[in-house]
Amino acid sequence: MCLAVPGKIISIEERDGTLMSVVDFGGVEKDVCLQYIPDADVGQYVVVHVGFAIQRLDEESAVRTLAEFEHLGVLEEEFADGFELAARQAGMANPNTNGSSEVPS
Repeated sequence: MCLAVPGKIISIEERDGTLMSVVDFGGVEKDVCLQYIPDADVGQYVVVHVGFAIQRLDEESAVRTLAEFEHLGVLEEEFADGFELAARQAGMANPNTNGSSEVPS
């Protein structure tokens, strides 16, 4: 599943001519491209789809949506190790962890 997920901008920098940020999605931090919203600021919430911030979102709506996604298990599904999730659903060990159930660091 590929959702648009709200997150809070933690930092902004230019990398190789591209405006990038680190965005916090309820405790999971990911790199996000800000090219579509170049005037976004640290501390603002944005909706992110496939690594691109596509719109701003007010804090109340973002926090409420993140809480609902967490309740439904959507954040784990969206941000978890895909191999771990597939292995768990198949009742097998994750092939990336040599039989361990832990996600590799």
